Amino acid sequence: MTRSMMCRRRSGFTLLELLVVVLILGVLAAIAITTFGATKRRAYLAAMQSDLRGVATTAESQFTSDDTYATTATPQGSEGVTLTFTGTATGWQATATHISVPGVICSIASGSALPAGVSSGPRCE
Repeated sequence: MTRSMMCRRRSGFTLLELLVVVLILGVLAAIAITTFGATKRRAYLAAMQSDLRGVATTAESQFTSDDTYATTATPQGSEGVTLTFTGTATGWQATATHISVPGVICSIASGSALPAGVSSGPRCE
């Protein structure tokens, strides 16, 4: 080798350095995707519970004016949320489901429709 070839500087990264960077980015992406999925699920559950609180407000307002829950119409839920409402003269119950959280049902009840020993706030199962 000549002296000029030995003094020449190498520029760029080696293949091993690039592979290490790609591996680190892959691990970070896997962690971020998992965390993002859990955050989305919690957001969907919060939307269902919020919609059920809205149903409660609507039902109680209707009861104040009509003295019955039976005439309460089921309000529209948030995007992706399906609400059901069943009202009687002395109580009501409502459920919410979300298309992105299959198998989870949130419910709320009041008056005679509320089972004994159960709190009146929204519960998800």
